[in-house]
Amino acid sequence: MKELEYPFNVEYLIKNKKKIKRELLNKENLLEKKIAILGGSTTSEIKNMLEIFLLNYGIKPTFYESEYNKFYEDAVFDNKELDEFNPDIIYIHTTNRNIINYPTIYDSDEDISKLLDNEYLKFEKIWESLFKKYNATIIQNNFEYPAYRLFGNRDASDIHGKINYITRLNQMFYDYQNKTNNFFINDINYVSACYGLDKWESGFYWHMYKYAMEVPAIPYLSFNIAKIIKSIYGKNKKAIVLDLDNTLWGGIVGDDGVENLSIGPEVPSGQVYYEFQNYLKEQKSLGIILNVNSKNDYENAIAGLNHPGGALKPDDFIIIKANWNPKNMNMKDISEELNLGADSFVFIDDNPAERKIVESYIDGIAVPEIDVPENYIRIIDRNGYFEVTNLSKEDLKKSEMYKDNAKRSQMMATFDDYDDYLKSLNMKAEITNFKPIYLERISQLTNKSNQFNLTTKRYSLADIEKVSKDDNYIKLYGKLEDIFGDNGVITVVIGNIKNKNELHIDLWIMSCRVLKRNMEFAMMDMLVKKAKEKNIKEIYGYYYPTMKNKMVSDFYDLQGFEEISCDEKGNKIYKLDISKEYINKNNVIEVSE
Repeated sequence: MKELEYPFNVEYLIKNKKKIKRELLNKENLLEKKIAILGGSTTSEIKNMLEIFLLNYGIKPTFYESEYNKFYEDAVFDNKELDEFNPDIIYIHTTNRNIINYPTIYDSDEDISKLLDNEYLKFEKIWESLFKKYNATIIQNNFEYPAYRLFGNRDASDIHGKINYITRLNQMFYDYQNKTNNFFINDINYVSACYGLDKWESGFYWHMYKYAMEVPAIPYLSFNIAKIIKSIYGKNKKAIVLDLDNTLWGGIVGDDGVENLSIGPEVPSGQVYYEFQNYLKEQKSLGIILNVNSKNDYENAIAGLNHPGGALKPDDFIIIKANWNPKNMNMKDISEELNLGADSFVFIDDNPAERKIVESYIDGIAVPEIDVPENYIRIIDRNGYFEVTNLSKEDLKKSEMYKDNAKRSQMMATFDDYDDYLKSLNMKAEITNFKPIYLERISQLTNKSNQFNLTTKRYSLADIEKVSKDDNYIKLYGKLEDIFGDNGVITVVIGNIKNKNELHIDLWIMSCRVLKRNMEFAMMDMLVKKAKEKNIKEIYGYYYPTMKNKMVSDFYDLQGFEEISCDEKGNKIYKLDISKEYINKNNVIEVSE
């Protein structure tokens, strides 16, 4: 919903939140999650705003909300209501109003260190208590700077200053995050700075309503929390598609010529575009896939991308569509060639008419309303399309993996027989039980895979860690490499053992990058082998249809399962009797355990 993208109209959101909620509840396949908000100040409006932002991301939350300033008690002491709620996410909304003791001018360095340790340890006790009691992900605010500086500019450097104290306390929070899984910082220090501390730190709203910030600031806070949560559950975008003229550089390459484009350090406008290209290159380093969709002659586009003043070169892009086709048609082609759903893309174009056409014809694509080049980075960055919560080695190699896929496609075109092509790839797979080193990647994969996802379930890292330790599950991951490179961990199966001799497949996912390579047959062969080792007689598979996973609607039929039920929504249950002879289906991949 456009109204929920940055920059948004705060007054409109506050006034129309109920109407917006009703509209968003009509979305299909909403992911249901339970979120506990433990607040050090009033949180009711934060909850309302967070709900509509999450619904816009396809997440339907139900909430537990602590009483005013009871965050410590709810976390540390027995709480039957919270126990019964059993949250998936716990958000601790504390601010500088909840810091009990600040240094005074009379405190020694040692006194202040003890004060700092005591304040930090109070929060660590909260986190450790919550981790012990709940299989949940924790989101914790850091602290925003205070409304005044007693020492003026010296407040940041003097050990007695509040800003110095908060900075040190925040760093202790960051150190905890860096060594702890399933723990994330909501950076309200940055959000409040962007909003403006003079407005954020509102004495009126605090003393009247116990809101730690003014009410118009709440959508910005809630939006920031929602970005973390949607990233945890795999709702991030994966790719950027860019126009060229007046988007990546100033001017029109076909009319002005490469030598007259505005890009590089020589002129101020050129510096703006160079900075934007550098920002995109940084996104690429995090695994975001860059592509081009431009109305241009291909030769002119390549010449523009080879401009010596540019930070991006043709090799930085996976697909370059530079032609005179309608951009919505090019966009569909890019989606199909990369085998990514339209909701994986962000389309960036300076032309509002082109943006409108693409947004109207391509469902789910994000099309930010960029204006002047100086604001491109800010608008894209604040929307949090690519919010980083976990970063795997596969992410860092994503562009190279997609380039390798393009080479595979070129090679495939030289074969008449598909099996001969698959054998020529010399594929080698590692298929085995979950290993601690891959748990983060496995969790990430469960939340990113949409097309090859039979049950649509999503698992946080905490969920995967729990499954990995439970002997009532068979849990397998698959890695695949071939002559072009290593694809990393690309498929996961989780099966729940019931009634001693039944295995029920809770999750079967695979990355779209390795579709039609027989990896699903190799996984099935290994699953049957592991099941027989545990004296399993029957395997049950489940298919729950969505708008995105139609491609696997006949998956279990191809694997030799028998369909035993199908309801009016198309939800199917299958059964495979493995007490009888099972013949392995994979004959092109060399598998090791």
